[in-house]
Amino acid sequence: MKILIVSDTHRQNGNLCQALLDEQPVDMLIHLGDVEGSEDYIHHIASCPVEIVAGNNDFFSRLPREKEIMLGPYRVLLTHGHYYQVSLSLNYLREEALQRGVDIVMFGHTHRPLLEQEKGLTLLNPGSISYPRQEGREPSYMVIEISENGEVCYTTRYLHGQRRR
Repeated sequence: MKILIVSDTHRQNGNLCQALLDEQPVDMLIHLGDVEGSEDYIHHIASCPVEIVAGNNDFFSRLPREKEIMLGPYRVLLTHGHYYQVSLSLNYLREEALQRGVDIVMFGHTHRPLLEQEKGLTLLNPGSISYPRQEGREPSYMVIEISENGEVCYTTRYLHGQRRR
């Protein structure tokens, strides 16, 4: 299973289209918020199931605030992260994940990619595919690949030719 994870497109969907094209085939697209009204368009361009949660800029949206899903054997929490103050610290989000018993937490909001694995919990942020804020400001996203036996591989990818694990 190959999952493309993006966040913070802010209605600038050109880079998302490019990532979908570059990563074909994809079994699922996960968007972690700040679509700013382009959720129908995202569903239209993706040739796979799509999960989207609302971000802090998704005003008047009917998107869910957060969602729990299963990816293979893994219980996953999808959230934009602003309700957990992820710009200041990951402590609230980590606490919530432990209380819920999830294996993976996916969040956005900071526009900076992150992959942190500790004590059976994975926290990941794909960064922003439209408005990156990390050093170098490369538009980023993540790909998760889950094998049939449940092994998982996380890769942070950058649109402009750089690929880092």
